[in-house]
Amino acid sequence: MADFRASLTDAAPAPGLQPPLAALWWAAKGDWDRAHRIVQDEGSAEAAWVHAYLHRVEGDLGNAGYWYRQAGQPVAKDSLEAEWERIVSALLGGAKA
Repeated sequence: MADFRASLTDAAPAPGLQPPLAALWWAAKGDWDRAHRIVQDEGSAEAAWVHAYLHRVEGDLGNAGYWYRQAGQPVAKDSLEAEWERIVSALLGGAKA
């Protein structure tokens, strides 16, 4: 996870970064529109989970709930920072989703 966090200082995400991680990278950079576009049509459970997180951060809880259900994930009850850590860990293989 440290490598992913370190990459946040780069001007662009690493080539070949899987779409859910690329979306989180753009969100961390403040480009929410690009982050949403990356995961909107991706179709994977991981992309849906990230999309839910993006909506949750923005305070759009109705859409967040929808995307959590699409991802097969429980609606997050933890802090946004804890949810970020959980998603990134799962995407990088450090934890089970």
